[in-house]
This record gives sequence, C-alpha cells and structure tokens, in this order.
Amino acid sequence: MSTQNRTRADGKSASPRPAKAPEREAQTRSDTVLVLQGGGALGAYQGGVYEAMAQAGLLPNWVAGISIGALNAAIIAGNPPERRVEQLHAFWDTICKPPFFPAPLAAPLFDSLQWPLRMRHGLSDLAAWRGLTEGQAGFFRPRIPSPLLPGRRDPATTSWYDTSPLRSTLERLVDFDRINDPRAMRVSVGAVNVRSGNFAYFDNTEMHLRAEHFMASGALPPGFPAVEIDGEFYWDGGMVSNTPLYQVLTQRSRQDALIFQVDLWSAQGEGPRDLGEVATRSKDIQFSSRTRMVTDYMRQAQEQQRLLHDLLALVPPDRHDEPAYREAEKRASPALTNLVHLIYRNKSYEGQYKDFEFSASSMRQHWGSGLDDMRHTLEHPHWLSAATPGHPFVTHDVHRND
Repeated sequence: MSTQNRTRADGKSASPRPAKAPEREAQTRSDTVLVLQGGGALGAYQGGVYEAMAQAGLLPNWVAGISIGALNAAIIAGNPPERRVEQLHAFWDTICKPPFFPAPLAAPLFDSLQWPLRMRHGLSDLAAWRGLTEGQAGFFRPRIPSPLLPGRRDPATTSWYDTSPLRSTLERLVDFDRINDPRAMRVSVGAVNVRSGNFAYFDNTEMHLRAEHFMASGALPPGFPAVEIDGEFYWDGGMVSNTPLYQVLTQRSRQDALIFQVDLWSAQGEGPRDLGEVATRSKDIQFSSRTRMVTDYMRQAQEQQRLLHDLLALVPPDRHDEPAYREAEKRASPALTNLVHLIYRNKSYEGQYKDFEFSASSMRQHWGSGLDDMRHTLEHPHWLSAATPGHPFVTHDVHRND
C-alpha cells in the first residue's frame, strides 16, 4: 500500500499529514507501552494506530500482544523504527491478497465509490467466503487431506488450516535478533497451554522468542493448529484473555507509564434484531475481555499501592527495619499510569465474519479508522500528560463522550 494515499475511516481518501506532536515529557516517562488485542482481520486497525504514533514520534519501548496483536507486535518490534510502518503495510498487503484468483472487478472501486449498503455487505460476504474456502496468501491454507478424513493426527495437524505460510511471512518481515534485544524494546505475547489450560506469556526479557511464540499466540482452534514450543503445545491466548493489559499492569516495574490499549472488539453495542446480529454481538462481548473492568480493578489497586507508598513516607526511619514495614514496602509503588484506550468501531456492512474478512478493501478501511482515531487522540495532548500523585491512574477513551 502506498504511503502517499491513505483511506479514512469513512472510506474516502485521506491526505498524508503528520499528526501533531504530543506535548508531554517524553524523555522523563519510563515506559511507553503499546497493548494490542486479538481480532483477526480487524488487526489492520492497529496498523493505522501505530502509523499515527510513528508520525508523531511517539515510539513504544514495550509492545504486548495477543493473537493478531502478537503478529503486529512481531512486525513492530522486529524492525528498526524507520521501517516499521513500511513493514506493517507489507504484512497486511501480503495476507490480504487472495491466494488463487484475483478479487472481483468491483473490489478496486470499493474504497472510492459510495456503494449501497447491501452491495458492500455482499462483497464482504464474498471475501469472507473466499478466505474460508481458499485461505489467505502468506497466512493460512486449507489443510489437505481434510481433518474430517479418518486417521490419527497430532495437535500440530488437527485443524482446518495449515499456518506454515505465516511462518515464512514472519521470517521474511521480522528480524528476530532485534526482537530478542530487550534493550531495544520489550516484547510480551500471550498463549494458552493446551495440556494444562493455563495462560502463558512469552517475554523477551525471560526467554528467546522465535516465530513459534507469535504463531502460538494466534493459533485459534479449530481453524488453526496448536503450535509446539519446547515440548508443549499452545493455542491462541484469546481463549483465556483477549488482551494483555492485565499482564502489562501487573508485571511492569515501579516506573511511570503511558499505555496505549488498542482493542478490536467493543463491549458496548446495540441489542440484536436478527440471528446474524446475535452472533455478531455475542462475539463482541466474548472477545472484548471486559477491558474496562480490568482497567477499573487495576486503577483501584494502583491507587492503593500509591497510598501505601505515601503512608510509608510517614513512618520514622528507626521503624524501617520492622517486618511489617518491609512487607508493606514490597507492596507499595510510586508508579503513575496514564492509559489511553482506543477501540475499533464496526462498519455498518460488517457482520459476524468481520474477523476473518481479509479483503484489501476492508483492510484499508480498518487501517484508516486506526489512523483517524490515533490522530484524534494526538489532538488532545493533555491526554498524554503524566498522571499526578493525587490521581496515580488516569484513563482516556477516544470514543467516550464523558
């Protein structure tokens, strides 16, 4: 995709413009964290968010992801800053190409014309159907022979699709030596251990990350097979939690942080009016992972940690060796957190298949939405200002009116 012609969230051409530079103390904040939720084809929204961040010179030093968020994290962390947007475009351009036959002749006009809603819905249906039957180039392909045929298989081959093309794509676009240098960027991705059912995080501060770790994070059954890592098999982390926000907030050091939480499913929505909308709404609720509930819980926890930190400052020095003081000191934290929340909003023509509708047209729509939302965020520089001791955990939601 050319960097000279972008698509706005409404489908119209958007002229390339640098986002306003955030007016904040970028050098004094210890962590700038990008948290990327899972959501399949909707993950192009995260690419647009990152492009706007890069235009503003707002570069994370920690990226955490699950499922498609983990794949975007690999592209971001596995490339130097000046190439990240280019490689994100290369990744999405690759996986949004039909593997066999060209897209319908109408598809190139999908972005530029005001198609009737029914026509747009039909083209999206067709693209989703093609993805299911043909697979997606550089991502997955139908498994042959079919898993329905008799015969004993193992966890790595029991699935509808073969994801070996994804490994080739990652190895082409990602520098894993760079990923495994935590001095350049911390990287965390989540998956589920198939045997134990327990959630697992793979972090470059604790282990050497390979393509398998990112593929495992996105191995959603029964479509994709489990991925073997050091003798254990793993599935998509979204089966347990579709956002790594809790992991970031609990595993971070006692340093201040600016966190961008980029979600692809909205917990809020209208009541369904037919069975198709029931399926869409239930998927939104299931995969939104109750992000705001986690955020509220962590805000309360950090406020208590900060209060404990302030109370400890009142304890006379001659009591600092007391066991109670030492234990409280472990639980206290002076850290300040500013959380900026961005959520993808559904297009009117999207249905329950939106997370596996990988057409280039829809991808550009998703990307443009992320670009617009992050630019809107950067037009409110006070949102990026550091929290204060009196309010140690502050949240901002680009889609909230209050």
